[in-house]
Amino acid sequence: MSIDVKICGIKTPEAIDAAVKGGAKMLGFVFFDKSPRNITRDEARDLLARVPQGILKVALMVGPDDDQADSIARQLPFDLIQLHGSESVERVAELKAITGLPAMKAIGIAGPGDIARAHAYEEVCERILLDAKPPKDAALPGGNALSFDWNLIAGEKWRKPWLLAGGLTAENLAEAVKTSGADFVDVSSGVEDAPGRKSVEKIRAFLDLAQSLS
Repeated sequence: MSIDVKICGIKTPEAIDAAVKGGAKMLGFVFFDKSPRNITRDEARDLLARVPQGILKVALMVGPDDDQADSIARQLPFDLIQLHGSESVERVAELKAITGLPAMKAIGIAGPGDIARAHAYEEVCERILLDAKPPKDAALPGGNALSFDWNLIAGEKWRKPWLLAGGLTAENLAEAVKTSGADFVDVSSGVEDAPGRKSVEKIRAFLDLAQSLS
């Protein structure tokens, strides 16, 4: 059994094609002005048209208001929303109702208290994404090329499917999977040549490695 992969922060047709060919199970598209991976809805529409059936298309938003969430879900063929801000459990439920889509909540992990907080979202989310908690002065809630102590979640039992994120690269993926027990991972900065600029070669290498792990 290989490790499933979500490639996040897709901005180009070449990155989509490499991810699809390499066997990625999810592709993430960012709608957050401060991110170097941000795209417009028109750009997203063109990119999504390249994604074949069977690969989940994820809309990443950070603290969206009702209008943003509704318009993205209504205008674009997404399968899942990923919420990467400070959304409460109640707000996640509201956004699911507004969009009509299942939700994945990203939780920054730095200590045991964060793991307890992540479990609370299992009540409303179809998936949980465990990421490194950003520095206090960080402009971005994720995609900062930072990892957390994977031992914090080693042996942890989850009621919902979960993904491991945070500073993953082809160089540390095997250790991350072995330590955390993850069978689904999310990578963004780890397959880039520069913030927001995906590398086709790094995408291929990461996906090839993930398929060789179990």
